[in-house]
Amino acid sequence: MPVAVETGLWRLDQAASVVAVQQKTMWGLVTVKGTFTSVSGEGEVRAGGSAQGTITLDAASLDTKHAKRDQHLRQSGFFDADNHPALTFAVHGAELRPDDTVRVTGELTVRGVSRPQTLTARVVRADADAVTLETEFAVDRAQFGVGGKQMGMLRGLTAVNATLRFARAVA
Repeated sequence: MPVAVETGLWRLDQAASVVAVQQKTMWGLVTVKGTFTSVSGEGEVRAGGSAQGTITLDAASLDTKHAKRDQHLRQSGFFDADNHPALTFAVHGAELRPDDTVRVTGELTVRGVSRPQTLTARVVRADADAVTLETEFAVDRAQFGVGGKQMGMLRGLTAVNATLRFARAVA
């Protein structure tokens, strides 16, 4: 599918976008899955195809379908949502490749700690008014000070899966 995304401002379509996480717990025996129910973002495609923007997740909106666990994840040992209400991914650059993938470089910020992050997104749909990207990548929670000392109950990296639909911003 040839992709030609027009220059200009684009806004995340919250209703058509999903950011989910998966984490092994209970010493690797159980996988906990959750979805951020509040996601926002915007970006700009510039002449020449370069892009920049920001995706923002409301830290308190993580829903694992277990209220007590969700409350625990909002506390200071994990997301510390009272002091750090948002997780952000600031896109510094996006390079469209011939195979309809996009190499995205940016900075992920969790709990006030920022780290560079590079990922590959797939263009799954594109037209004059909208573009949908899918990506999967892993995050090392320890680099951000997120929930580290549960006697080995949490192991490995956190998998992030996102489907992000951007619509052309109306002036």
